[in-house]
Amino acid sequence: MTQKQAYSYTVLRYVHDVVSGESLNVGVLMHAPKAEFLKVRTRKTVGRLKQAFPDLDRGAFAMSMRAVDRGFAAIAKQATKVTLLDEHADARSHALKVLPSDDSALQWSPVGTGLTADPAKTLERLYTRYVARYDLKSDKRRTDEDIWRPVRDKLTERGIDVPFETKAVVGTQDQIEFERAWKNGQWHAYEALSLDLADAEGIKVKARRWLGHLAAVHDGASEQIELHFLLGRPQDASLMNAYETAKAILRKVPFKAEVVDENDADELVTSIESELRTHSAISDSIPERPIVR
Repeated sequence: MTQKQAYSYTVLRYVHDVVSGESLNVGVLMHAPKAEFLKVRTRKTVGRLKQAFPDLDRGAFAMSMRAVDRGFAAIAKQATKVTLLDEHADARSHALKVLPSDDSALQWSPVGTGLTADPAKTLERLYTRYVARYDLKSDKRRTDEDIWRPVRDKLTERGIDVPFETKAVVGTQDQIEFERAWKNGQWHAYEALSLDLADAEGIKVKARRWLGHLAAVHDGASEQIELHFLLGRPQDASLMNAYETAKAILRKVPFKAEVVDENDADELVTSIESELRTHSAISDSIPERPIVR
């Protein structure tokens, strides 16, 4: 049987309002001296925090968590074996070396103690108990394919067989491949983008990523292509401002682009049908060339 050993821990709290004392736990530091174990586990997501504190600065919080991780990694690396074995140096005393006790938003709890046969597993258990226990499981978010599916089904219902194919557009520095493209005078590509994401920043980041990628491809592009973005709305109504910002970002892509809300999918299908029928009529009216013998 593995012998158990003593450990101490302290919980890192994010105090959103120092005056009112409103706070949520965001990390745990654990020290098991005989195992030479000193590690911190911090929160990497802000979903629960944003629900509790809508005005949370996501970027600033993420930077703070990374700074805490780096601080303790440095301490663990530089600490001597004697320091780590010092049973009088509990978790809180180590914690205060990285984050001193002051009026900042990050505060350490009083020290707790226990016995463990596996420090790493105990740290995970402590993190789950004090930090992640009340995290709400996120609702199922719709994928890009989920957003495209209604359009695909409507095309099938109307008997519209679009000759979609994969089309690569190559630029001087980058290239991009569209899975649903067809040529009607020029190439058209249809991209369904689910913006049904968990937070505002994620929504805007997805739009910015497309803008940046297309800007890189547009430089020296092998040919022009008309883009049609079908956007899926976030389920959370509080994220609609971010959704509108994402739409504005996508309208700035360097290629000719149409941005369509999923609620207007019927109009998109009608437009595709009209273009396809026009294309077919023109193709049928072009006489075959005589065979030259």
